[in-house]
Parts: sequence; C-alpha cells; structure tokens
Amino acid sequence: MATLFEMRRLGGMVRWMRFNLVGVIGTLLQLAILAACTHWTRFPYLVAVAIAVECTILHNFLWHERFTWGDRKCRSNWERGKRLLRFNTTNGGISLMGNLLLMRLLVEHLRLPILAANGVAILACSLLNFAVGDQFVFRRRCAW
Repeated sequence: MATLFEMRRLGGMVRWMRFNLVGVIGTLLQLAILAACTHWTRFPYLVAVAIAVECTILHNFLWHERFTWGDRKCRSNWERGKRLLRFNTTNGGISLMGNLLLMRLLVEHLRLPILAANGVAILACSLLNFAVGDQFVFRRRCAW
C-alpha cells in the first residue's frame, strides 16, 4: 500500500503532466497566432508576441481550471473571476514579461528565428508558472 507521501507525489506528477499537456496545446496556439500576426498582418514581432501570449493565457486558464486543477473548484463565478485575475496577473505576467524580454534577447542579440526563440521563451517560463499556479492561483481554497 502506498504511503501518503507517495500518493501526493504521484498526484503531483499527474498534475504536472496535465499542466504540460495544456502547455503544449497552448504553445501550438501561441505559435500559430504569432505566425499569423507576423506573416499575414505584419505586426511588429513584439506586438504580435503580446497578442499571442494573452490569447494563450486565456486559453490555458480555461483548461487549467477544468483539467489540471479541476479538483479545486470555485463556489461562484465571482471567485472564478478573481481566480482569472490572479492567473492573468501572475502566470500572465510571467509569460508576457518573460516572453518579451527573452524574445528581444534571443531575436535581436542572438539572431534566433522568431518561432524558435518563442519556443525557448515558453519553456523558460513554464516551471515558474506551474509553481505559481499550484500554490497561488489554483490553491485548494478558491478564496482570495
């Protein structure tokens, strides 16, 4: 019989895998939006990154709330709105600022292609985003 620590670790591993599945889908969405914004509409790449990241933040919130942290339900739409605000300011801030800063470094200074640089930036932000999501945004109680 598994100990409580082992069960928690296993539950954490399942949550981490779910987080990454949502992240992979979000990454594909972000890259598609970034490609569309830079190639078809000719937005400056940093504007395109900001648009793509915000769309992905909203996408990921919906999936994380229902799938990754679906066991930590909110009691009302008001609490869900506060949770979205926490997600957008924390995970969104990490993703947006991390992406913008790393993209500028990787594209302008290291001369990486835009989509490859964006993939690197996404990976760099993911560990911090998981920790913040688990401990602050989707904590056990849905109160602020």
